[in-house]
Formats: sequence, C-alpha cells, structure tokens
Amino acid sequence: MPKKKTSWQEKLQDNKGYPKVVTIEGKMSKRWGSGTVVIPSPIEVDLYMRQVPKGKLTTINEIRQALAAKHKASIGCPITTGIFAWIAANAAEEQKLQGRNDTTPYWRTLKTKGLINEKYPGGTQGQTILLEQEGHVVIKKGKDFFVKDYEKVLVKLS
Repeated sequence: MPKKKTSWQEKLQDNKGYPKVVTIEGKMSKRWGSGTVVIPSPIEVDLYMRQVPKGKLTTINEIRQALAAKHKASIGCPITTGIFAWIAANAAEEQKLQGRNDTTPYWRTLKTKGLINEKYPGGTQGQTILLEQEGHVVIKKGKDFFVKDYEKVLVKLS
C-alpha cells in the first residue's frame, strides 16, 4: 500500500525537534563567523509571517533577526528559515482550498532586497497580483521581480 502523502499543514506542524540553538563551527563558520545559530521550527516561522499586516512587508532576513533575538542566538539559519517560509506558504494555500480565510499572508514575506519569492504558490505572477491588490508596486529588474520601496513598509517583528 502506498504511503500517504504528507500535507503541507502536517509539515508545518512537524517541529522535528526544533527550535534548536547550536554553535557555529566547521564549514558553517567560514560563511557565518562565530557564535550560535538558531534553527527554527516551521510553525515559528509561520507565526512571524502572520504578524505582517495588510500594506506592510517583511523579509526572510527580518524573520531571521527576530528568531535570533528570541532565542538569544547570533543568527537565524537562512536555509531552514527560507524552507519553512515555503512550507508555511504552501500550507496557507492548502488551507485556502479548504475554505479557510485566516491563512498566513505569505506574499508579504520577501527575499533579500525586496525580491519576490518565485517558489511560493502562484509563482511571481500570483504574488505580484496579491501585492498589487494591497497597494505595492512590483518592478522587474532583469529576470527578477522586486517590490519597489519595500524598505518604507517593513514591519518590525518581535
């Protein structure tokens, strides 16, 4: 019998033993220096994404800084934070399909420098529509899409 596919919502709830704060060492220290890194839980990243009100934005880096402060770590892990934001986005879309309207506004969480995350549900086009509906201006630079003046509407996460 084939294994049941894990839903995005199940992935969001599966903390796999995280959050965890670990010492930065080995190969990690070349990239991140010394200190500690917090590896968050998926639901923790989702909770920060949910804090962003209509008309405001945040970035993965803002979430990483909030996680680091919360856990008294030097940095928040960029890899797992990005992956968990992606899981939160897909879980939100799954919830929408089930008729829920209190889902995580994932399109308000951008990558570095205001870059739209093309891996979120709906890709760049879907997020552009959602962002423009909230009054943001999306511009194309090369092959990438950015929210113009995103810095002016960044929300402080805590």
